[in-house]
Amino acid sequence: MSFVFPPIPQPAVPVAGRSELFPVHRIYCVGRNYEDHAKEMGFTGREPPFFFMKPADAVVVVAEGQTGSLPYPSLTKNFHHEIELVVAIGKGGKNIAKADAMQHVFGYAVGLDMTRRDLQNEMKKQGRAWSIGKGFDHSAPIGPIVPAAQAGDVENAEIWLKVNGADRQRSHVTKLIWNIAETIEILSAAWELQPGDLIYSGTPEGVGAVVAGDVLEGGVASIGTLKLQVV
Repeated sequence: MSFVFPPIPQPAVPVAGRSELFPVHRIYCVGRNYEDHAKEMGFTGREPPFFFMKPADAVVVVAEGQTGSLPYPSLTKNFHHEIELVVAIGKGGKNIAKADAMQHVFGYAVGLDMTRRDLQNEMKKQGRAWSIGKGFDHSAPIGPIVPAAQAGDVENAEIWLKVNGADRQRSHVTKLIWNIAETIEILSAAWELQPGDLIYSGTPEGVGAVVAGDVLEGGVASIGTLKLQVV
C-alpha cells in the first residue's frame, strides 16, 4: 500500500541519557490547574478539571543546554508563556484508577504551553473553541524526557520561568489543584490514553507576554531546564 503523498515525519522527543526517541501521539493540556493562576485569569476555587489539546507536531524540541528558536506566531499581538511540568505516558489505558496511575508514566519533561492570548480571549467572549489560541504551530516547546526512575521527587519540585533573566513564574508542583495521578484518572475516563501521549499539567501564576528577541528560560527541579529565544 502506498500513500498519496509522503507522510510527515513522526514527532518525537529525545529521552535524557538514551539514544531512543519518545514518539508523540497526542498532547493533552490541563486548564487552570494552579489556584493562583486561576485567580489571575479571573477564576477562583477548585473547579472540575478541564482539558484542551494541541497537535503532536506543535512540539518544539530543545536539547538540554541549547537555546531553541521559537517563532512569533501570526495573527496575535499578545503572545504568552506558560511554564509546565509535562508528563509522558508510556503505558496506555482507559478508566485508570488514581492508585494505578503512576504506573502509566514513562517520564517527565519541562514544557511551555504558548498561547495567543488575545485570540483565546476573543474566542471565550464568543463562546467558541480555543483552538486558534492554543493549538497553533510551535505552541508546545519541550525539553528532553527524563525517565521516571531518574526524575527525583517531581511532585514536590520547584517550577519557574525567567524572561530575559527576570523572574516571571515561580511556584511548586505541590500547588497543582489536580495532581498527576488525579489528572490521569480523570483524563483516561474521557480518552483512552496511549503510549506517546504528553500531558501538559498546568501553569502557575505569572503568565505574561513575550516579543521577538526575548529569551525564555524555565525549569522544573530535578528534571532540567528549557531555553528558547523568540524570533
